[in-house]
Amino acid sequence: MEKAKILIIDDEKLLRWSVQQNLSKEGYTVLTAEKGSQGLELFYEEQPDITLLDIHLPDISGMDILENIKKENRNSIAIMITAFGDIQTAVKTIKLGAYDFVEKPFNMDKLKILIEKALETVSLRKEVSQFRSQLTRRYGFSNIVGRSEEMLKVIDLARKVAKSDATTIFLQGESGTGKDLIAKVIHYESRRAEKPFMDINCTALPETLVESELFGHEKGAFTDAKQMKKGLFELADGGTIFLDEIGDMKPSTQAKLLKVIENKTFKRIGGVKDITVDLRIIASTNKNIVEDVKNGNFREDLYYRLKVIPITILPLRERLEDITILTKFFIDEFNREFKKNVKGISRETEKSFLSYPWPGNVRELRNVIERAMILESEDYILPEHLPIEFSTDDRQIITPLNTQIKIPPGGLDIEEVEKELIRQALERTKGNQTKAARLLSLTRDALRYRMQKFGFLQEKT
Repeated sequence: MEKAKILIIDDEKLLRWSVQQNLSKEGYTVLTAEKGSQGLELFYEEQPDITLLDIHLPDISGMDILENIKKENRNSIAIMITAFGDIQTAVKTIKLGAYDFVEKPFNMDKLKILIEKALETVSLRKEVSQFRSQLTRRYGFSNIVGRSEEMLKVIDLARKVAKSDATTIFLQGESGTGKDLIAKVIHYESRRAEKPFMDINCTALPETLVESELFGHEKGAFTDAKQMKKGLFELADGGTIFLDEIGDMKPSTQAKLLKVIENKTFKRIGGVKDITVDLRIIASTNKNIVEDVKNGNFREDLYYRLKVIPITILPLRERLEDITILTKFFIDEFNREFKKNVKGISRETEKSFLSYPWPGNVRELRNVIERAMILESEDYILPEHLPIEFSTDDRQIITPLNTQIKIPPGGLDIEEVEKELIRQALERTKGNQTKAARLLSLTRDALRYRMQKFGFLQEKT
């Protein structure tokens, strides 16, 4: 395995030669420069893992070079070389981003140990950088799949929020609509991306541990508090806290959360010192939170404080255009994962998908496709590959309302039934003819013909 590349920038020829000889024997690739300008050129060209940099150089200050190195690559490691008695200047370089400093004349064995520790830091920084890059790719706006007007509005609003300094965001939507994905995208597309993202499920936290988990505790604060513990709010400083299903949070914790949002401070359990944090709080719920406020189950002041920027994600049944594109996205994903080559879904399956109410929303759609692709080996996903809830005993597709039409004893006017179905479809889709046509398995032209026939076109104008 190739060892690290080290650049030495120092105007003392003997020192450069001595360090180069010693480090080369250890297997390092060593570059040298006697002037700052030459050293900077080598740095830009070679991108060394570590730079040994003299503070005092004949042409450019070592501190200026350090600033340039950090601008080029903020994760680069620089070890400063300083003369005896120049400690104060060396400390300043640490504040500018230097990893450490060594005094002339320095012990070569100590320098080698310092370089080894610095390389461990380099390796760790690379791993963290790669991990963050993976998260950014995974939770970028390009991974929010949707082309419906409603979803495009959500993406546009989330994009604006991510770039802003907004500290409270409220996500509303049924279970499975993708609230957690939107929260992560907002975080990883923001200036807070390099800070922690803390995902807290308010339903899963035991009531007795909520305060300790969120705010931490001091040693001896209660019987089992054998040492000080930082809470999730403190650990997330500078980043984002995602409070999933906040509607399940207990009233006593709601009051403390409100104080954190308003004052940006809190105390650990048993503590007297105020801890200040810089946080973006994203809360989500699948409940009718307005009803909970009316019933006294959720604090009204907290609700209004959270919903500074509300984002509502509609259920899948109300954005039918997204079903087709999501289906393709998940088939492509599982083709890669399962090493398969499923081409798509059949026409009958598509009709089933567009008629089914999707109570589990996007999560349920993903699960249905995953199940079909695991269990079946056809080129296309067929109706018989779908779970039982997609069909009745007589193979009829379940409608969103699960309606069973029965002819009354006195008979009925089928044109009136047709007119009523078209009225309901237009009402459900807020007059969107394309969506209404899909609900009724009609072409748009066929729907418009019936709308004209029954007088709906005149009614809408």
